[in-house]
Amino acid sequence: MTNHSETTGSSENGDIDPTAYDRHGAEHQVTLRTPGELADALPYLLGYRPEDSIVLVALHDRAGRGRFGGRARLGIPAGADDWASVAQQLAHGLVTGSERRGTRPEQMIAYVCQEPSPGESGRQVMERLRPLVQSLRRECGLLDVTVIEAICISDGRFWSYCCPIEGCCPVDGSPMGLPGTSVLAAAATYAGLQVRGTLRELRTRLLPWETAAALEQEAALDAAGMTVVPRILDDAGRAEVAQETLDLAQRILGRFAAAPPVSGALPSDLRDDELLAHDEAATLILGLQDRTTRDRAAEWMEGEDAVPALRLWRALARRCVGSYGEHAAAPLTLAGWVAWSTGDDLEAREALAMALGADPGYLFARLLHQACNEGLDPESIRRCLRAERKDRAGVEGAIGGEEGFDTPVAEGANVLGGDGAASATPPAASRRRRRTRTADGAEGRPRPAVADGRRSGPRTPAQGTARPGSTRPRTSGKGGSRRHDTCAEGPLPGIKGIEGDG
Repeated sequence: MTNHSETTGSSENGDIDPTAYDRHGAEHQVTLRTPGELADALPYLLGYRPEDSIVLVALHDRAGRGRFGGRARLGIPAGADDWASVAQQLAHGLVTGSERRGTRPEQMIAYVCQEPSPGESGRQVMERLRPLVQSLRRECGLLDVTVIEAICISDGRFWSYCCPIEGCCPVDGSPMGLPGTSVLAAAATYAGLQVRGTLRELRTRLLPWETAAALEQEAALDAAGMTVVPRILDDAGRAEVAQETLDLAQRILGRFAAAPPVSGALPSDLRDDELLAHDEAATLILGLQDRTTRDRAAEWMEGEDAVPALRLWRALARRCVGSYGEHAAAPLTLAGWVAWSTGDDLEAREALAMALGADPGYLFARLLHQACNEGLDPESIRRCLRAERKDRAGVEGAIGGEEGFDTPVAEGANVLGGDGAASATPPAASRRRRRTRTADGAEGRPRPAVADGRRSGPRTPAQGTARPGSTRPRTSGKGGSRRHDTCAEGPLPGIKGIEGDG
């Protein structure tokens, strides 16, 4: 399965029904009464149009009327044998997540969304997914939460599984309304809420090239690996490579920021691809395999730096082609971090899930993915990164360096720690450690192991498994967007596990 628990919004800031949109100090309520209105509401509940999805939406009582709370989504497993376990996971995750926030749901609304296969009708999809919906209703019932409505959306039509009146609903389903024409759509537009496209469209911006240019990019990665990787693995050259990587990244950020804006995601990505040469992308991708360099790059996460940085990390993820699919974990994680830092939880979750698909053991991605799904505030990590940059600038200023990314990397500087976890050490203690540690983070000698059992620098290839110049073993398949539910080790402070949203 390639499913992951995904939450969208919370009972505190994601309520829609009766939707209270706070704009200019006024509260506007939209009451949804029919299955058709609930079907039209789904994209506004999630912020995008789901595909091949199971969605549960919590309802909380307010003066006898249901108010939307947390939402949880999973992809529909291809095999029906997995449906019962997925239904249990989704129901348990949403209920316990709500309880953790002190707002146990009184009721649920369930959705299943899937387009027909070739030769299949929407009605056949509805009938095929009926056992899945029954499992959802059963699991919610075991948790003492009633599913008051269950809706199937397929082929532009919807069906209610809960209508008690025989012959009330058309056998072939009811047509969905035109997007953007419902009362809820108007209220959402007035409140400034936007509905993104599908998750597939979002992932396309982060997937590696499959064009003829991919061969040229892979050749550039091979060539860069012959010179860059040995220098990274050498203690004397590692700091130089880090600084060269950051300097190059900063020049490209300026290039991206100065480019004339274009409308649309695809034209924007194509423009960025044209602004980034193959050899530049190769140098950055390989340089970011060093965790210290990656953590320095993570400091471009807010203000005027954030937008061009996100564009650069997306562009680098698209360049991790061929046998370099695993290298995408670094730029994908950076893309997820910047998206989360700037308030785009949707892209953050997708980018971080894809990073884990490229490298399931990439601990920084696992920690950020869990924190994002838990609804934690990224400000605590931003504060650590700001403090690290300020401390580094102070140390370097004392020895004649210049503030910012034009100065050498301080020894051992790694605000996220060897395993990518946010450090809870006060700045003063952090400065003392940096003066005594080597670049690998050890006291007086290199230390190859970190929390996830890996070197802090780029991994060396297994003998006989890597192509010349590659720091990663060759794999037989592409790095996918496999999704993960929990972080098994080293959670950030306050993380207890991903179990849905309240």
